[in-house]
Amino acid sequence: MKRVVIVGGGIAGMTVAKTLLEGKMQAEITVVNSAPHYFAGPSRPLLLTGEQSLDRIVRSYEEVARRGVKVMVGTVYSVDPANRKVRLVGGYTSDGGIWELQYDYLVLAPGVVLDGSGITGYDKYRGNVLNVYDPGRVRTLKERVWKAEKGTVIVYAPKAPYRCAPAPTETATLIDAVLRHRGVRDKFRIIHIDANDKTQPPVIADVVAELYRKLGIELVVNQEIAEIGENYVVTKSGERYNYDILAMLEPNRAPKFIAEAGLGENWISVRGPQDLRHPKFDDVLAAGDAAGLPLPKNQEIAFESALFAANKILEMEGLSHRASVQYAFLGWAYVGNPEGRLETLSLMFGLDFTTQPPKPTKDPQPKREYTQRKDSWEQSYLANLFGY
Repeated sequence: MKRVVIVGGGIAGMTVAKTLLEGKMQAEITVVNSAPHYFAGPSRPLLLTGEQSLDRIVRSYEEVARRGVKVMVGTVYSVDPANRKVRLVGGYTSDGGIWELQYDYLVLAPGVVLDGSGITGYDKYRGNVLNVYDPGRVRTLKERVWKAEKGTVIVYAPKAPYRCAPAPTETATLIDAVLRHRGVRDKFRIIHIDANDKTQPPVIADVVAELYRKLGIELVVNQEIAEIGENYVVTKSGERYNYDILAMLEPNRAPKFIAEAGLGENWISVRGPQDLRHPKFDDVLAAGDAAGLPLPKNQEIAFESALFAANKILEMEGLSHRASVQYAFLGWAYVGNPEGRLETLSLMFGLDFTTQPPKPTKDPQPKREYTQRKDSWEQSYLANLFGY
C-alpha cells in the first residue's frame, strides 16, 4: 500500500486527503498538522466586531480520522526528498517525541510563516504587533480597540503575495466600525500603510480608496516598514509614524525547512499552476499558500491547487478519478459599516484565471448580503472537509 504524507491540515491538506479517498486510491494517508485543531481564516476579522466566534470557525480532526485519514499533531522540521523521509517533533506523548515518516508521495501544504525578522526592533517589540491572523493576537487587538479612548491605529500590509489579500483593509475598516459604534471615532487616527502601490486585491483598490476617503482612513502606499519602536514605526524612506495600536501583518514565506531541503526559497517550487510537482521530484507536490504559484493566496486558490495536486497523484497511480477544477473564484472583502453598526458590509470581487489576462469582476457597492454569503461559503467548506 502506498504511503501519502501531507504536511498541513488546513484547507489544502484536507482537500488533498479527501480527494484521494474519493479517487479510491489504496493508500495510507497521514496528515501532519502543528495543532490538534484547524482555525479557519476567512472570517477571522469579524472576531473584532463580535460577529464571529471561535466555536464557529475552529474544527478538530476526529471526523477526519473516522474517514480513514491518520492525523498526527507535530511540527515538521526536516524533509529529505532524496530518501523520502519527513521528520517531525510533537505528538501526544509527554516528552513531545521525535518521529520519522517514510512516504511514496509527499504533499507540502504547511501554510505560511509570518516573518518579521527583517524589521529592525521586531524581536524587542514583537509583543506590540497585533493582527487578525493569530488567535491570541486578534483577541488582544479586539480588547485594545474596544477599550482605548483615543490615539492612532496603524494597519500595515507587506509586499504581496501574502495570505488573504484584503485582510489589512478588512482590519482597518472593522476597527473604524467598532470605534464608530463606541462613539469615539473622532478621537482616533487610522493610518493604513501599504508596501504595495495600492491596497490588495488590486481589483477593488479603487473602491477601497474611495471608501477610505469617506471614512477618514489615511492611506500611505509604496512604503515598507523597516523599523518598529515602542510607540512608532519607520518606513524605508525614513517616514516616522507614531502609534498606540499596531495592527501589522509581517511578510509571508514558506517554513524554513522548505529552503533547507532545497525545495524552494520563499515559496515551494512547482512546475506550474496545474502541475504541482516539484521540478526535481515527481513524488513531492505542493498546494495552498506555501506553493510558488503566480496566483493570490486565499482559501479558494488553496482549495483549487489541492485538487490539481490530488489529481496528479491519481494520474500517476493510473486511477481514472479526477476532481473537476479550474482557477476561478469569487471572494468577499469586509468593509465595516460607515454607520457604526456591528453589521458588517462586504464587497464582492472575482478573478477568472482561465482567460489571459485574468478576467476581474467586482460589485463596487458594499452589501450586507455579501457578508452573509461569505459566512455560508466558509461554513460549507468546513463541513465538507472536517465533517461538521
